[in-house]
Formats: sequence, C-alpha cells, structure tokens
Amino acid sequence: MKQTLQGWPTGINRTDRYSIDRVRRNRGLIGTTLLWILSMASSLHAAPPSAFEKSVLAISTAWSATGVKPNGQIVLAIILDIKRPYHINANTANAPFIPTSIQLVSGPDFLLSSTAVFPKAEEIEFGVEAARERIKVFSDRAIAYMPIAVGLGAVPGHHELKIRIGYQACDDKACLLPKEVVESVELKVLPAAAEVQMIQPELFAGLNALRDRLNVPFFGLDFEIAPSKFWLLLFIAAIGGFLLNLTPCVLPLIPIKIMSLAKTSGDRRRCFLLGLTLSFGVVAFWIGLAIAISTISGFNATNKLFQYPAFTVTVGIVICIMAVGMSGLFSIRLPSLIYAANPSQGSAIGSFLFGIMTAVLSTPCTAPFMGAAAAWSATQSPGITMSTFAAIGIGMALPYLLLSAFPTLVHRVPRAGPASELVKQIMGLFMLAAGAYFLGTGLAGMLAKPPDPPTQTYWWFVAGFIGAAGVWLFWRTFQIAARKLYRIVFGVLALAILSAALVIGLRFTQSSPIHWLYFTPERFATAQHQTKVLVLEFTAAWCLNCHALEQAVLHDPRVVALLNSKNVIPIKVDLTGNNPAGNRKLIEAGRRTIPYLVIYSPDGNEIFASDAYTADQVLGAINKASP
Repeated sequence: MKQTLQGWPTGINRTDRYSIDRVRRNRGLIGTTLLWILSMASSLHAAPPSAFEKSVLAISTAWSATGVKPNGQIVLAIILDIKRPYHINANTANAPFIPTSIQLVSGPDFLLSSTAVFPKAEEIEFGVEAARERIKVFSDRAIAYMPIAVGLGAVPGHHELKIRIGYQACDDKACLLPKEVVESVELKVLPAAAEVQMIQPELFAGLNALRDRLNVPFFGLDFEIAPSKFWLLLFIAAIGGFLLNLTPCVLPLIPIKIMSLAKTSGDRRRCFLLGLTLSFGVVAFWIGLAIAISTISGFNATNKLFQYPAFTVTVGIVICIMAVGMSGLFSIRLPSLIYAANPSQGSAIGSFLFGIMTAVLSTPCTAPFMGAAAAWSATQSPGITMSTFAAIGIGMALPYLLLSAFPTLVHRVPRAGPASELVKQIMGLFMLAAGAYFLGTGLAGMLAKPPDPPTQTYWWFVAGFIGAAGVWLFWRTFQIAARKLYRIVFGVLALAILSAALVIGLRFTQSSPIHWLYFTPERFATAQHQTKVLVLEFTAAWCLNCHALEQAVLHDPRVVALLNSKNVIPIKVDLTGNNPAGNRKLIEAGRRTIPYLVIYSPDGNEIFASDAYTADQVLGAINKASP
C-alpha cells in the first residue's frame, strides 16, 4: 500500500489509526467498526484536492514596528485564521494529534529568534462514541508571536526570513493530514539614527500577558505561574536560592563557614555582623548579575560567566588559594599578596568576599526551581529581573544569616583542637578538588574546538584530591581518635570517600555509551531531514547538574538502548567554551540556562523539554515522538 511522508497509508490519517488501535485494545468490536467506517469517510477529504485544505487555514503576518535598529528587538505576529467547522491542534497537543509549530527556518546570521509564544488553547470534545475525548485546539483566529532580536552587526536594509508553520486541521470527528507551510517575511533593519514607530498596538496587546507566564518544570510536576502572582515567583526563586547551598559546588564551603562563625559565637554582635556581611556579599553578587543581564547585550543567563574559559580558570585559581589560606592545609608561607587577596573570614571584608565567592560557585549548579525563575526573569523588565535575582540571593544567604543571628546553633561545633583542624583540612582538600574542576573545565574550554568534545582528563585531578581527602581522613582518624567507635565510623567514611574518588575518575573519563552527534547548525539541519526522533542535550563541562543528570538518567541502560536505536539521533550541544551557535540554539529552544533536554518528533514538533527529568520521562517522550 502506498505510504505518505508521515508513514501512514494514504486513506487513513494518524488520528484515525490511533483511535482504531486504541479501540481495538480497549473498546471492543463495535467501536472499531464505527471508526473504520469513519476513517473511510474521512479519507475522502484527507487526500487532495489541496485547494480545499488551503481554504481551511489562512496565514498572515505583521510586525510590531516599522523596523528594527541594530541591537534592537521586534516581534512578528503570525495570524492563523481557521475556517469553521475546523480547528487546528494546539502547540501542546499530545500524540497522535500533530501539534501546531512555528519556527524560524532561515534568515540573516545576525538574527536571534525566541520560541514562538502561542495563545491559550481551548478544550473541545473530539471523536465519536466510546472513543470521544477532550483535546486542546485553536479555532477561529489564533495569534502567535515570535520575538526576534537583532545583533549589533545587523546590516541596514530589507532581509528575507522564512517561517515554517506546521499544523493539522480537524473538525469535531476527524482530521486532515498534517501540513507544513513556509511563509516568507521581509524584515526592515533601520540605521542606528533612524526613528522606530510602533504599529498596530491592538494586535500585540495580548503578548505581554502570554509571555509573562512562567512555566516551572520539575520532574514531571509542571505548573504555571501567572504574572499577577509575582510574590509566588519570588518565593520559588528564594527556595531555589536556598537549594543552591546543597549543590556540590557550594557544599564544601558550608562546614568551613560554620566553624568560622562558631569561633565568634561567644560575641553575638560580632557573629551577627559577620553573618550579615556574608549575606550582603551573596545578595550583592546576584543583584550584580541581574544588572549585567539587564544592561549588557548578549549577557542573558546566570551561568553565562562560565562560558568564558578565562573566567572559569580564574575562579579555579581563587578557589585553590582559598583552600590553602582558609584551611591551613600546608604549613608553607605564601607571598603576602595572596594573603592580602584572601583576607580572614573573621573580618567584615573577608566575610563579604566569602559571600561573593559562595554565590559565584553556585551559578554552575543552577537548581531547577531557580533556573526556571532566573531564565524567565532575564526576559522581563530590569525591575522584575533584579527583584527575582535579589530573592535568589536572599534565599541562598538565609541559612548563614540564621546561624549568625542564633549563635547557640553552632555552640557544639568544635572551635579548636585536632578534630577542628582535621575537618578544615578535609574541606580544604574538597575545595582543591573544586578548584581543579574549574581549572580543568576552563582549560578544556580554551583548548576545545567545537563541535569536538572537550577533554575529560581533568577529572583524574579532581578524583585525586577527593581520594587524598579520604586517605588523610583515614590516617588522621587513627592518630587522634581514642574511642573505637569513632575510628570505625570515620574509617568507613574515609573508605567511602576513597571509593567515590575512584568511581568519579573511572566514570567521568570513560567514553559515553551514547553515540552522540555533536551539534553544529549544519548537522542539526541534516538530522532533521532523516525523519527520526531528535534528542538534544544542552550541557557543558562546568555544569555539575548536567553531569549528574547524564550519569543518573541518560546513562540508564534502558535510555542508552533507545538513544542508540536506529529511529533516534542523540545530539549533544556542548557550551563548554564560547559556542555562539550552541547558545543561539539554546535560546531558540526557549531556554537560557543549562542543563536542558529537548526531544523533537520526526516532523520537527517539540514533544518534551525539561531541565529536571527522570529516565521514565525520557523513555516516554521518545516513544511518544516515535512514528
């Protein structure tokens, strides 16, 4: 039997085939017979004539302004007029219904488009008899918006853009075959001295309300926050900031700071002052980051700093200096300049700088809640951006402020003696491991040549310092611990640390079991034409959450088998160095922070996107996207 491009027999569209399969499984012979009759009737208009299909949907476009200047922004409205009694499936429609999609497929290099913003879908009853169900659709007129940014290097003049609109039209009982339409649009780039005038404000009146919605995905618990509930966004941002303290980037610093506060707990006023200045340092960094995002062109993400290898290397060096200076790990005299650059935490300036460093280290380990809030606020007004980032900083600083306000909480922490020194030394070795990590990722970014993957050799240095911490803990425990129980407990802990170091060295330096295709725009375009499921993983060497998700989820044997199957193309977008094409793809996918995973069906529709996901979610999304 002749097959269509989508792989279905010409006389039966996807919706009918899905309904038939489902009825066969669950609804019995009567429902099956009815849907077979329906499919044969609907096939009369599922095939040509194409003129009839064109009359179902009329597409027009309009710009929000008379033009756009270099380094400016403009919005394209895509107006979809749907003829009654038909509707088109919403962009959030579930398989087997084909969702509406809008993508910029070609244009000048200086353009950067965001994900299309769709109107709110309506729910209707679809199907017949026992197979009837509620689905999300657009009907009558639907207006989608595509925000477009123009770079500083934009050339004044008229430039052609091509927009691809994919959709499937249905009535209340049956669907036509899916269609794709490519619309040509002319963009006028004005000289820097020209005047830009806004046009058709009524057409774009609903854009802000649509764009301001915040979608927070968290391991399948997706929810949406309306702009009117800004307080809830700030609360989520603060929770995200608090959770940053529990990430591997920040955790080694906490015991050191607690012990520092314990030394001053006898003087409540001084203890609170140090905690307050540390909190100011944390909040000051996040507000500074918000100012940079609001004012610097191209700086649009919380972890953008780590995409500059020189910054990552600098952070690694500073961490190593802090590790040596704060823990007293080595009894060697360093140059006085280093001690000047690393003041004591017992001073106000030292505590303030420690707060800044704590906040800096948290940015590669963006927590899922905070990542959604920060990415959303980066697209809003400067006031909203700074309020959101200040909430992140307050949430992160809150534990230190509480400990300093109630010093009795740290009275039991040893302030001096061999045990206290051992804790500082172990934390110092962990910080040296963190320093080696940032130094290594920075150097990897400098040496990497996209799309080739960066080297993973630095993980052996990270594992070496962690292993040294395990060995030193084991050795010193048997020297200073008099009680047998302490020797057993801390001896086992030391062996666990040593084992973890060995696992890290082996797992993170071995070749991935997944047959990744490393991203370039050309490779992605070629993959799109192979009618396979595309799985994009946005990652970077400096992103610890990316490594954790890849190891725990994507390296699950079931996921590996599916990603390596013949119907799936796994594509890794590595942002370790300065990768402009990869960053453009990330923003095009509707995100500014990583980790991020996007799964596309063979016809180019987004099926799944999340920064916090499980193996079952990935498996389900790939199976859902498969023909």
